[in-house]
Amino acid sequence: MEQIKNSYQMILLSSLTKVFTDEEPVFYPECCRLSGLWGETVSFQAACSFSGNEKETMEVTIDSPLKRYINIRQVISVPSSYPSHERRDSNYLRHTPGLYPDLLRNPDQNQLVLIPGKWQSLWIEITLTSEIPAGIYPVTISIINGEKQTAASVTARIEVISAALPRQELIHTEWFHGDCLADYYQVPVFSDEHWEILENFIALYGKRGMNMILTPIFTPPLDTARGGERTTIQLVGITEADDSYQFDFTRLRRWVTICKACGIKYFEMAHLFTQWGAGFAPKILVTKNGKTVKRFGWHTPALGEYTCFLNQFLPALIEELTLLDILNDTWFHISDEPRNAHLESYAAARESVMRHLKGCNVIDALSDYSFYEAGLAERPVCATDHIEPFLQHGVPHLWSYYCTAQCVDVANRFMAMPSPRNRIYGIQVYKFGMEGILHWGFNFYNSEYSMEHINPYLVTDSGGSFPSGDAFLVYPGADRHPEESIRLMVLYEAIQDHRALKLLEQYIGREAVITLLEEDLSEPITFKTYPKSAAYLILIRNKINRAIKQHIERKR
Repeated sequence: MEQIKNSYQMILLSSLTKVFTDEEPVFYPECCRLSGLWGETVSFQAACSFSGNEKETMEVTIDSPLKRYINIRQVISVPSSYPSHERRDSNYLRHTPGLYPDLLRNPDQNQLVLIPGKWQSLWIEITLTSEIPAGIYPVTISIINGEKQTAASVTARIEVISAALPRQELIHTEWFHGDCLADYYQVPVFSDEHWEILENFIALYGKRGMNMILTPIFTPPLDTARGGERTTIQLVGITEADDSYQFDFTRLRRWVTICKACGIKYFEMAHLFTQWGAGFAPKILVTKNGKTVKRFGWHTPALGEYTCFLNQFLPALIEELTLLDILNDTWFHISDEPRNAHLESYAAARESVMRHLKGCNVIDALSDYSFYEAGLAERPVCATDHIEPFLQHGVPHLWSYYCTAQCVDVANRFMAMPSPRNRIYGIQVYKFGMEGILHWGFNFYNSEYSMEHINPYLVTDSGGSFPSGDAFLVYPGADRHPEESIRLMVLYEAIQDHRALKLLEQYIGREAVITLLEEDLSEPITFKTYPKSAAYLILIRNKINRAIKQHIERKR
């Protein structure tokens, strides 16, 4: 075979480019001038490729005054058999099965294996703290060959602004599936091993801007086939004798303690009734005569015997939440995603519990305005492609969500979508004043309806049910810690954008902030109409930071 002289390439990229192995990325200088505030994580990428006869192991090095604040990870491409629905718009990167860049993994001993003719990317993140003086700092990333020579390098410059991101006001939940962790790691639910794994995942959950967590007082009745069931995960122990119930909240207390230590402020109780209609009770295990039995479930109608149980359970739960000092930060669900055909059953289920939940926060994902008109939803969580009637009527305390169905026009985070479509969400929820945002999949590692467990490293689309990237944001690492994804980091950037906008609002007011966001656009931002480019997001964030910097300097 003819020997080819090795040649190396590195390209500086923003965090908003996805580098496919078979496609040379484009350098956009307008996207590579970065700035950030204290308390923020700023990310960029260095794409690498080389030509040669065989793969080569390189050492990755950092040269920067900020070196101690910098972490480098490798972007790993994962398989996608189902990257998109047939129903889609033109704002996708690809829609064919193949390998998609997504997983972020710490390189082994700072080494990167280059494969001839294939593009790879390094993800560089800088954690900005108040220890760092304001200023502009260079960050040089190099790859060093076996002869200790610099084969290629890129240099980014980041400006640190001497202002801290404010506390996050936006409530953010990505449904946390503790049963999926027990299933994947093959450990008993609530064993010591399981609690350790839960804590590892909850720690990252809180670190990346999620401040409300789905709390499995019962096994959440979500994504479960009718008549089927998920692995039991029930924080509350229940004993029955003579139609009377006793409740043990020991595990709930441990859960709350862990979550608070990880920065979680809000607690979202598992739904009290089954999904898509509120027709039945969730699966609830009870100890009776010394035996654990499935006391409630698909065999139990929503009203009747289950109502009698809730009449005892809910007052006891509320008393416990009060003792834990989290009742005001607790949110209850009736049933997920009721449709117009379910209005009667939803209303009946809701009425059966509301006397116990009077004065409590109650939210549900529902997108039919008739539920709100009927007084059945004080805090609706509306799909972004059905939110217009709620906005037009000025519904207060409005939340938004997207999932697999929001695949046309609106923001989302499928692997096949460009990253700006993920990040723009922070600006949208700021403009429209969302109280909170919700998504169903932080770590859902089951197929659709939980018919079987999956390995998310191999199956990223829930068995061909949801476009890859819909069901989870993190991967279950071999060390029992989560491995992050590009999509999680970009979503976190969206949350940071929201916080920066709230800070600027303190200086110039909300209307002026929205004017700044839209002054160079031909149309106002909506949930369906918004800037699509990475350049807009990078440049507008720099503009926000400059405005904050100017107001800080004036105060000095």
